Amino acid sequence: MRKQAAPPTASGGRLDGADAEAPSKSPAEKAWRFTKRYPVVALTCLVLAATLVLLQSGLELQVRILASAYAAVIVVLRSGGMVRALREGRWGIDLLALMAIASTVAVGEYVAALVVILMLTGGEALENFAQGRAARELRSLLDRAPRFAHREGPGAVLADTPIGEVVPGDVLMVRPSELVPVDGTLLSETASLDESSLTGESLPVEHSRGQVLLSGSVNGVAAIRMRASATAADSQYSRIIALVEEASNSRAPVVRLADRYAVPFTLLALAMAATAWLLSGEAVRFAQVLVVATPCPLLIAAPVAFLAGTSQAAHKGIIIKNTRTLEQLAKAQTAVFDKTGTLTSGRPVLDEIRVAPGKGAALGSQRILQLAASAEQYSSHVLAGSVIEAARSANLVLLPVHQAAETATHGVEAVCGGRRVVVGKAGLVSSVSTGFRETPVHSGQLAIHVAVDGEYAGALVMQDPLRRNAVDTLAQLNSMGVRNTMLLTGDAQATAAHIAEEAGIGRVQAECLPEDKVNTVAAIRERPVIMVGDGVNDAPVLAAAEVGIAMGAKGATAASESADVVVMLDDLSKVAQAVAIGKRTVAVALVSIWTGIGLSLVLMAIAMTGYIPAVAGALLQELVDLATILNGLRALHGADPTQMAGSRRRSLAGGAVRPPA
Repeated sequence: MRKQAAPPTASGGRLDGADAEAPSKSPAEKAWRFTKRYPVVALTCLVLAATLVLLQSGLELQVRILASAYAAVIVVLRSGGMVRALREGRWGIDLLALMAIASTVAVGEYVAALVVILMLTGGEALENFAQGRAARELRSLLDRAPRFAHREGPGAVLADTPIGEVVPGDVLMVRPSELVPVDGTLLSETASLDESSLTGESLPVEHSRGQVLLSGSVNGVAAIRMRASATAADSQYSRIIALVEEASNSRAPVVRLADRYAVPFTLLALAMAATAWLLSGEAVRFAQVLVVATPCPLLIAAPVAFLAGTSQAAHKGIIIKNTRTLEQLAKAQTAVFDKTGTLTSGRPVLDEIRVAPGKGAALGSQRILQLAASAEQYSSHVLAGSVIEAARSANLVLLPVHQAAETATHGVEAVCGGRRVVVGKAGLVSSVSTGFRETPVHSGQLAIHVAVDGEYAGALVMQDPLRRNAVDTLAQLNSMGVRNTMLLTGDAQATAAHIAEEAGIGRVQAECLPEDKVNTVAAIRERPVIMVGDGVNDAPVLAAAEVGIAMGAKGATAASESADVVVMLDDLSKVAQAVAIGKRTVAVALVSIWTGIGLSLVLMAIAMTGYIPAVAGALLQELVDLATILNGLRALHGADPTQMAGSRRRSLAGGAVRPPA
């Protein structure tokens, strides 16, 4: 991204704001900021330091009173949270830690009590830091949201206007390196925009006059003018922010599962501590075991991993709206796809030109295409753009049109190049021409007929091709355990079957209404189900599936709002990437949980023998917490569907046990 020395402007959307250029804070400022953010951690460090200094002075009684009183205050203050946790069914959250503090004070290990307090509060501070690191990609969208727009008034005078006051029709100016504040159309001749935060496309996107600009895009090196087409609340960037806010305020089932692990863990720890006490006859053993049994790994592991997973997904252009979805993605068994705009590009392309004898043969295929595209300039039909694009791809110059009349949904009639041209469906063209004959088409094709000067000239055969990466995406999903696939579409059976065969999809349900799609997905037995779609008609079934994935947030808002995952880039391979991220995130979370439990059990077993003093045990438990956090952050990297597929194939070939998903 382009860096400039100029200060941030009133738009509030410049990428090189003051924070990026601000000098680093002094150690004293950093210490004061840390103290304000984590006062209990800072106070505990102070009390611990004072305790160690006073012990060197021989004031053991005063030290015992100071440390014990401070520990008692912490226990009382934390008891309220513990009671609330117990009412919520989270038995192991603070119970073990508070019992460890109380028991160490009771047996005279007050230094260990202070270390346990530091471990407990410091672990929470570390968790907070890790969550901030993992959620950085999500927060960056919110931090960059523009607050003002440069609106043109009478005499082309610019006024910085709060973005909420911009209305459709306002003319705005966007300066270099600023964010486009609202959706609109370009008034300048050209513009080069960075749309990476919206689509994941890393290269600048060139726009010309009249094209749509999406809010959240970053302007290039030249100022541009645009006309607002939506308010800020209805613009693309605000919709993305809403998705991100929803993503950052959720809690996954696997996290609740981690909470439940604390129940047997707490009972086991108490049993081991009581056994050590009974066998040794020393009450200090009870405290030594509990010191290394605090359940911080259970609290930290899953939240850090899931936030890291959603952060990685956002960085790759995949907005996962709630962390529950990551677990569902990891366990998915069935993937259901819409056809148009999902498995196919949604933009029909010219497959071939069929020339009719007589008039068609005299004109030739290129002249037929040129005349048809020229006439289609005045058509509003979705296929008109495809015909014009085919002519331009063939380097054909479109002819000026003198007369044009469109029959809605049937075709267009125009005079261009001195000839009367009719382009459209068979019914319209056959009624105004001689020599017409229906041209046969295969599944997945459709014919646009052309008549010139009252004689049938031929047909343009169009098809909506399968996306280039569709086959690879289906293969990646299959290799990651999503073995069942279905095509669900409102198109005709023959067309749907043709696309399904090309893509390698096992089942087809065609000619479906929206309610039919919902019923079909509900009847699938191999669950969880992923549903991938892009249109408004897909919104109900996206909401009905365990995981609804909307392709391209540039498209239908209703589909995006109903989905659990929004793919910002119009790229089908992102579906496999989302599954890969889900699988890796859950695997990392479970490894973190069991690693923390395993290390704690080993330390408890050693502590039962008396070989780990209480102070040393508290410090060792802090290392366990740190290891858990660092392992959870591994979910920020490494979720490549191709590599995961290869790894899974190697594991199965070697007879390895499939990792939990």
